[in-house]
Amino acid sequence: MCTRGGTAVTGVEKGCGVPEELDQVGPRLRAARRDRGLTLEETARNANMSLSTLSRLESGKRQASLELLVPLTRLLGIRIDDLLQPEVRDPRVHRAAVTRHGITIAPLAPDSSAIQTYKITYPPMDTLPELRVHDGFEWVYVLTGKLRLRLGEQDLVLTRGEAAEFDTRVPHSLSAAGSAPAQVLSIFNSEGERMHTHLS
Repeated sequence: MCTRGGTAVTGVEKGCGVPEELDQVGPRLRAARRDRGLTLEETARNANMSLSTLSRLESGKRQASLELLVPLTRLLGIRIDDLLQPEVRDPRVHRAAVTRHGITIAPLAPDSSAIQTYKITYPPMDTLPELRVHDGFEWVYVLTGKLRLRLGEQDLVLTRGEAAEFDTRVPHSLSAAGSAPAQVLSIFNSEGERMHTHLS
């Protein structure tokens, strides 16, 4: 028994320290039943339980137990593990690439990620970009072409397969070297991401 809002309730009621995975049993049971075209009444009758018990179980108002789940999973042709497994979110990243000043920026991480990753394509340029300074760190890896990295007093050219990491508080600029575009993977912390991409 636990207390909710000053009222004592039994352990079968939702909200008394029920593990999070059990909280999804009811909705998953309901989804499995509907997928098989069974009504609440048919399922309760064939599982030898009362209609109110099944209704409360599906709505999350009654905690699941083996006594209740075994006949239901047999009837629905599923495993108890299927009801307890945590839901896996879609891992794909659905963020559109943008092009700004000829530079194409394709996000490779969710917007909520603490570390932002991008595939950036730098076009050939006749004029070198201005050096910039801001808080943050950046890591780059060259996929194709040649990348010109000016960092402080250094003027470097990175070729395919080379990587660099630098403090963006040092004056710096990135651009393609030569007549072909340079495609790189860039990883920023939150400060560097805000200054370089401005996607939001």
